[in-house]
Amino acid sequence: MPSFKLTINCEEREIEAPADMPLLWVLRELLQLTGTKYGCGVAQCRACTVHVDGTPVFSCQLPISNVGDAHVVTIEGLSPERKEPLVTAWEAEDVPQCGYCQPGQIMSAAALLSRTPRPSDEDIDEAMSPNLCRCGTYVRIRRAIHRAAGEE
Repeated sequence: MPSFKLTINCEEREIEAPADMPLLWVLRELLQLTGTKYGCGVAQCRACTVHVDGTPVFSCQLPISNVGDAHVVTIEGLSPERKEPLVTAWEAEDVPQCGYCQPGQIMSAAALLSRTPRPSDEDIDEAMSPNLCRCGTYVRIRRAIHRAAGEE
């Protein structure tokens, strides 16, 4: 079985895994980083969102062999200064219901705020539209992102 050197949450890890194993399963099964969720497995829901070199990606569709030297950040490794304003805003706006999609939602929102610190409703809708929420809390998600950006 091939061996891969990865940087995950600022920690270098060596993993033995099949080359076609999705990053999601490497994170969840081999590294026990279970904050990243399996939702659909076909890149439709975005519950599995992680950052690869700062870009939000579907980890269910990224083979471990394609990660290379990239830096991967999961919800567990999101820096407190990026994560805490979002978590606080999520709670203030009562966003979580079942909570299953929330790690992916927060990872997408963190990526949005890192590139657009004061997003418009349109910016938020565009960045967040791939993320599905089975509970339909989209309006609250938008309000929470504005709150985390310091706009509310």
